[in-house]
Amino acid sequence: MNPQRIAAFSNGQTGGNPAGVVIQDQLPAPKEMQTLAREIGYSETVFAAPMGDQWQVRYYSPEAEVAFCGHATIALGVALGETYQAGTFDLNLSQGSISVSAAETQNGWTAELKSPETWSKPLDTALLEQLKSLFGLSDDQLDPRLPATLGFAGNQHAILALRNRADLKNMSYDFDTGLALMQEHDLTTISLLYVESDTVIVSRNAFAIGGVVEDPATGAAAAALGGALVDLNWPSLQGGGAFQIRQGEDMGQPSILNVTVSGKSGDSVHVAGTARNI
Repeated sequence: MNPQRIAAFSNGQTGGNPAGVVIQDQLPAPKEMQTLAREIGYSETVFAAPMGDQWQVRYYSPEAEVAFCGHATIALGVALGETYQAGTFDLNLSQGSISVSAAETQNGWTAELKSPETWSKPLDTALLEQLKSLFGLSDDQLDPRLPATLGFAGNQHAILALRNRADLKNMSYDFDTGLALMQEHDLTTISLLYVESDTVIVSRNAFAIGGVVEDPATGAAAAALGGALVDLNWPSLQGGGAFQIRQGEDMGQPSILNVTVSGKSGDSVHVAGTARNI
């Protein structure tokens, strides 16, 4: 196996979230995929093999297989575009089907994923109290414009919006407590957000379940947020629209995720970004 290393959702030639990418005629055995993902050491490595007119795709963290990973999908889209040609690639995942499109621009390759269908619901009161305790937050620090939400776009994400950018910058939590909480509630990330405007959101994603304190760019969480904002009738997204997420700034890995929604509750969400080879 000859893995590529690509940072997805990069800001030019900086930032982004690294992913391993392996494209072969056939998928390796699960044990081999797990071993390589552990050796590469990124939060996710994606494996792809042709399957008729689709691509069979699996995602692995260093510890386990995962159902869906947004940034690894963007990295895969760019790798497929570079290897074959620009276009749309249909992906058959372990728990559903999605697509990713790749295009070459003057500034390099970009990719856009179409997420699984979305849903959201208000965050359970008990879980909200646990999250407030985990991050040392009070009700006064939460932004009522975006109520605490559980969002889904292939996996589950807790979403908490903060009133002040400074509170987001100061995000911290006990890793072991956060890991146990995420395992208990089947959370892929905990997204802390600051709404800069109706169309620009700054994000930090706690990712203890992935073995790191924070994830620099999270396509799945971006898709879940897009679906949740549609369900909340977000002002700029009624009837469809787009917004931008800036993530990774406070950890020195600035990343940009561009999100487009149809405006219809439950629809798939499109998440796009650039990528750079590492």
